[in-house]
Amino acid sequence: MQKVKLKNYLLLHFIVFIWGFTAILGALISIDAIPLVWYRMLIAVACIVVYFLIKKKSFKITSKAALSFFISGLIIAVHWITFFKAIKVSNVSVALVTMSTGAFFASLIEPFFFKRKINLVEMILGSLVILGLYIIFNFESDYTMGIIYALISAFLSALFAVLNGLYIKKYEADTISLYQLLFGVLGITVFLAATGQFTPSFFVLKASDWVYLTILGSICTAYAFIVSVKVMKYLSPYTVMLTINLEPIYAIVLALIIFKEKEQMNTTFYFGAFIVLFVVLLNGLLKNSSKIKKKLQR
Repeated sequence: MQKVKLKNYLLLHFIVFIWGFTAILGALISIDAIPLVWYRMLIAVACIVVYFLIKKKSFKITSKAALSFFISGLIIAVHWITFFKAIKVSNVSVALVTMSTGAFFASLIEPFFFKRKINLVEMILGSLVILGLYIIFNFESDYTMGIIYALISAFLSALFAVLNGLYIKKYEADTISLYQLLFGVLGITVFLAATGQFTPSFFVLKASDWVYLTILGSICTAYAFIVSVKVMKYLSPYTVMLTINLEPIYAIVLALIIFKEKEQMNTTFYFGAFIVLFVVLLNGLLKNSSKIKKKLQR
């Protein structure tokens, strides 16, 4: 049993590393954010459909579920578009650190959906995140648009996560993912068609872009999702959550290695980034300790 846990723990770190690599691929792919996300979602849908066929899983869903997945699919599409836009107008480090504010946005959104009071500790931690961002904003004004795009993306990510917290009680995770990605890509398709962007040049990409997009859609999206669901059967939610919070750190280190000077920021940025990332990890620790106390009190 211990060997199984260790194997899945290492696998989880690999998945988080893959998610961190997503940002790197976004910077390497030369096309704009909207077509990038369209290709990513389309490839991911194709991969998950193959997975469903191999596993002989049913594609059937109710009309109510379809409406829910349609709304959340559009949210995840816009989340990814603004995320990659943030990377392209700034850099990986700025985008990933700002994206860490998702936990703060979730603490504001959750009470409305789960009918609970706003947590004072979460609000204090959220204020510290804002302080960290203020420090970054103050000294990295060249990246203002990147920070704004990343903040929008972080908010949508939090909203998406909260909605999935509701959906997972009724539907299987792979079914949720398939239809959210499907409706997301359909939504982008309508937008691209309406704005006349489906030109012959749209489908002419560099060979390197095809390679990066295939990795992004298959390994970083479809594969990572399916495996992340499997490891949750063997690891505690706390271990999963804390490990996922390491994603920005993995991505920033990777970006510094791959892009070198482009990703190097001044000392003040790293001070602000440290505050944001420290608060995200502290939030995970506090949430886990409160869950343990509740279990002991039962």
